[in-house]
Amino acid sequence: MHLTLKQEVTRPPANNMLEQQEKFDKFVRIFNNDRPHQGINMRYPVELFRKSKRPYKGIEPIFYPFHDKTIQVTQCGRICEKKLKVNLSRAFAGQEVGIKEVEDGIWVVSFLNYDLGYFDQVAKRVEPVEDPFGSKVLPMSPE
Repeated sequence: MHLTLKQEVTRPPANNMLEQQEKFDKFVRIFNNDRPHQGINMRYPVELFRKSKRPYKGIEPIFYPFHDKTIQVTQCGRICEKKLKVNLSRAFAGQEVGIKEVEDGIWVVSFLNYDLGYFDQVAKRVEPVEDPFGSKVLPMSPE
């Protein structure tokens, strides 16, 4: 599906974002309604789709009880608190993070159960901790 999407929608690319979105929307319509799929016995995805009976309620707001503050990261990826503006990452835009002062002027930034890094009020940039999510790759051999 990804190769087909790439070939049909991005080559050549549209002239602007709105035209490109129109190309994506058209692809989705055709892919789901007009194109039979071998993986589902030559049926159309629209034939099999069923709306969930459970309403989507969204996620609960995140709260960091062991931190000094819970702050929503701006769309440009910053932590903004009064006059303090700290660059974190656009990957966290719109998400809630916890900040806690661990030493005079040194703060830790956490997302869910993970400490992402530290910042001070002078550098105004988060220095990451080494592998905050822990390594999940097992060694190939014990050596």
